[in-house]
Amino acid sequence: QVQLVESGGGLVQAGGSLRLSCAASGLIFRLNSMAWYRQAPGKQRELVALITGGFTTTYADSVKGRFTISRDNYKNSVYLHMNSLKPEDTAVYYCAVDRKDYWGQGTQVTVSS
Repeated sequence: QVQLVESGGGLVQAGGSLRLSCAASGLIFRLNSMAWYRQAPGKQRELVALITGGFTTTYADSVKGRFTISRDNYKNSVYLHMNSLKPEDTAVYYCAVDRKDYWGQGTQVTVSS
């Protein structure tokens, strides 16, 4: 079965950086678009960034220029590099396979002001 395991969340001060990782198994990774979503308390889950199998990327307006999504098809992994973090980036971040109902367990990112 498909498994997505995230890591790399934590507590960071505003202006700091974090890198999230997601290791995937049980699918032909290189053929799938992968995405990072986030959900803040009391808010709906939102798409943060997406990367296709052809390495085309898409970002939410709120993170453009600060976050970078990347993938390593040899390691079956997708990453989210987050720079210039803001308190409003605080959320649980989820890795997902695009257009398929496969989700990781989520990793908490907390940005203090």
